[in-house]
Amino acid sequence: MNAPAYHLPGINGKATAPEITPVNNAAVADTGARTVAQVMAQTQVQQVMDALDRDLVGLKPVKSRIRDISALLVIDRLRLNLGLAAQSPSLHMCFSGNPGTGKTTVAMRMAQILHELGYVRSGHLVAVTRDDLVGQYIGHTAPKTKEVLKKAMGGVLFIDEAYYLYRPENERDYGQEAIEILLQVMENQRDDLVVILAGYKDRMDTFFMSNPGMNSRIAHHIDFPDYQEDELAQIAQHMLSAQNYRLNEEAQHAFAKYLHLRKQQPHFANARSVRNALERARLRQASRLFANPDKELTADDLSTLNAEDILASRVFQHAKG
Repeated sequence: MNAPAYHLPGINGKATAPEITPVNNAAVADTGARTVAQVMAQTQVQQVMDALDRDLVGLKPVKSRIRDISALLVIDRLRLNLGLAAQSPSLHMCFSGNPGTGKTTVAMRMAQILHELGYVRSGHLVAVTRDDLVGQYIGHTAPKTKEVLKKAMGGVLFIDEAYYLYRPENERDYGQEAIEILLQVMENQRDDLVVILAGYKDRMDTFFMSNPGMNSRIAHHIDFPDYQEDELAQIAQHMLSAQNYRLNEEAQHAFAKYLHLRKQQPHFANARSVRNALERARLRQASRLFANPDKELTADDLSTLNAEDILASRVFQHAKG
């Protein structure tokens, strides 16, 4: 039996939303660009790549793959100018890796690159999970999934922990209905929507083995490695600088020890865990300063985290135990 044909408002040739005019990307194909340099000059792709390098520490293999995909798109644009391109390349992707490794940030940059080169009408990213797509009762899933797709059309749909869409142990689960709708749209509207699936690598591998139709539509699989301890320290410095904080020398040594211990504990989430650790350190600093109400506080006092603000973490207590 054939799968039902799902009609989505604004899709399948019956657009209801107002047209979004690209700022730079339309010009690439219309002005007769003949070199890579000309295409890069007419778009902000290089600026997006520079921002990716600036905003994300490490992740060299990820950045290399994004550059490769960007190169493919630029060359495809040049081929289009000469009448050589037949159809748009499949750009659906899978970002696999542990939490806090920059998957959402890279997806946002990828959306910008796709927009700059004319592969999507706008550079917006719609990030969702299973709960945004799958309903709780019969007839609830299709409207939810269609509404999400309608919001994402012309941009990038980022589905985090995508493997939760498929729950074979539950015969009454409605995730399969959402998958069927996604599959049809990913195939038929791939010139106006890019889907990025994300999650733990082992679970994503199992998900694709159980869903060959989805696997066949994913053109690019990108693995996000965990950060090394020195990279996590750099990330911490960036986070603190953005909020006008800093670690003094003793606190830097203490935080290095914290990272070494925390990475060995369960549920470590890379940059996410670093952010949470710094938030707790700021709370301890605030309590330390608050405990001495008569002291005149300088800008240095208010912006500096001391070793004691780090060493009070339960991570060190667990290590002693």
